[in-house]
Amino acid sequence: MEAASNPLSWASMPPSAMRAVKDITFGISVIQIAGMVSKVFEHPFDLTKVRLQSQVLDTTARFNGPIDCLVKTWKNEGVRGLYRGLPAPIVAAMLENASLFMSYSELQNVIRWINSQPLSHELSLPQLALAGAGAGIITSFLLQVTHACTPVELVKCKMQVQMIAPKPISVSIPESTAAATLDSSLGPGLCGLWLGQTGTLIRECGGGAAWFATKEFVGTKLIKRCGSELTRKDIVPWESALSGACAGGVFNFSMFPADSIKSSNAPKPTFLGTAKAMYRAQGVKGLYAGCGITVARAIPSSAIIFLIYDGLSSRFG
Repeated sequence: MEAASNPLSWASMPPSAMRAVKDITFGISVIQIAGMVSKVFEHPFDLTKVRLQSQVLDTTARFNGPIDCLVKTWKNEGVRGLYRGLPAPIVAAMLENASLFMSYSELQNVIRWINSQPLSHELSLPQLALAGAGAGIITSFLLQVTHACTPVELVKCKMQVQMIAPKPISVSIPESTAAATLDSSLGPGLCGLWLGQTGTLIRECGGGAAWFATKEFVGTKLIKRCGSELTRKDIVPWESALSGACAGGVFNFSMFPADSIKSSNAPKPTFLGTAKAMYRAQGVKGLYAGCGITVARAIPSSAIIFLIYDGLSSRFG
């Protein structure tokens, strides 16, 4: 007797749904295998970046540079201080990577559909940059709705600067990520969890375009040196790592001013107002405070992500 066919079997799924499931799986796999490890590795450097950014408008700088910030944090707060706010970005990264890679892949298919091109057609670099920008926008708003991107980023920044930020004696310091989340929402209300969304949107949109376009450009150049007939699918591991490293550096350097403005403890209520205040205070140097250490930790992190993503795609894609 034949077994009844399962209407929810993999074979019955449309190709678009299959692609979406695979992209989600790839994104989650990337962050589980590489993302979490890289977050633990890079978090002290991210904390240093945020603290350097938060002092741009201060009359007297608390730190003379990234090394001074790391040393003082270690002496005054210990290991716990270096990893303050770590749970928040780990949670956010799981959804962010899955959403980013899935959106990037599907937006490429949308561009092909608009231009009446087959799914196997390789897009041009400007088209890939457009797909990357769209993926960044979608990821920003999707994770905003699910409380996993902008609110978590805000909570992380609050946790990272809480020990050094000026505060009245009567104000208590939140001891955990949950407490910082509650503190963020009780002040200006639930809208307080989305403070800095403008900076996040600019960073994710421009950063998505720069990240994916740089990776594809460098990767293609490396692939084509071995033969013009080769395609992006023929990329080898070290080429994935190198192109991913370049992408991480370009992304963080090009979008760093938007990230600085978002992370600043400025009294100005708007993104533009904060940008003007920071520029008047320290000029371009103020907008790039902490950039060096950010680019340095982003290069290996981005290399790991694309190395594993391309590896999974070539094996299972």
